[in-house]
Amino acid sequence: MKVLILGGTVFLGYHVARSALEAGHEVTVFSRGLSKPAGPLPGAERLTGDRDGNLDALGERKWDFVIDTSGYVPRVVRQSVERLTDAVGLYVFVSSISVYDGFREPRKDETHATGTLDDPLTEDVAKAYGPLKASCEEVVREGFPGRALIVRPGLIVGPNDPTDRFTYWPVRLREGGETIAPGLPDAPVQFIDVRDLAEWIVRMAESRRTGTYNATGPAIRTTMKDFLERTNQASGGGAGFEWVDNEFLLANGAGPWMELPLWIPGTGETADARYMLDVDIDRALAEGLTFRPLEETIEATLEWDDARTDGKVRKAGMNAEKEKKILDLWQTKRSNGNQ
Repeated sequence: MKVLILGGTVFLGYHVARSALEAGHEVTVFSRGLSKPAGPLPGAERLTGDRDGNLDALGERKWDFVIDTSGYVPRVVRQSVERLTDAVGLYVFVSSISVYDGFREPRKDETHATGTLDDPLTEDVAKAYGPLKASCEEVVREGFPGRALIVRPGLIVGPNDPTDRFTYWPVRLREGGETIAPGLPDAPVQFIDVRDLAEWIVRMAESRRTGTYNATGPAIRTTMKDFLERTNQASGGGAGFEWVDNEFLLANGAGPWMELPLWIPGTGETADARYMLDVDIDRALAEGLTFRPLEETIEATLEWDDARTDGKVRKAGMNAEKEKKILDLWQTKRSNGNQ
């Protein structure tokens, strides 16, 4: 089949293109050409343009399906939708579970309400990421009625991840020593290896599946304790865990999600995100979404991280000095409490 990928240079787009090539498809990647490619894509055709106002490179060509991995603003997505209405049979749009109107209750499925924009004209992705993605979904559905596949991933992890949100943990635990284990041991965590997500998206497109699907994992409920222990073992087993409660971490300046990835205390500013890592994925499982072992994801992530040439200035994770300071304060508190 002939496949068009909007994006295809960095992280998910790259892995989608790679999966499509490995499946034997003819792949065309459309991007601005500004980002450093995550890796080689031998056999892929590259078209350079800007989906915001310059789609000329697409010409009058046709493809069996398009996979849109880089749509964030409805106005821009509409340009692609209108240009491709008669050029592709299926429009696959990669959205996000962030479209939902909060996570104050667990197990949100695809029928739950999505967020709405306070300002319909805003294009501030940093402040309105979820509602903008929800609006992009509507643009795709309107332009491709009955021919749209909407994929809502959770946290995407693995090699080439530009956010470092997952990478922090295997790297930190491989270093060993006493380590903050944040919050509640039985707090649920969810994430999906970028390669599992990419391969499933390609299979769904091949089968002409339509509809909306949450896409995260794993298939069986995993807790923070499970995750940290398995990651520690896969990374060398040298770390020791000190479980520090939510209130103490927040009181001492620990940052949820980015500074301590996968940690969402569910209070204060994170109240609306309490169950963001506990969404329902039954629909995707029924359509064949599968997951490689966590250990494979960790191994591949560490291998990629070791080979990085960007100076490894991480965008997520707690620095060693701050972690030690919090651990010292926690141990002092516990010692005083036992006197």
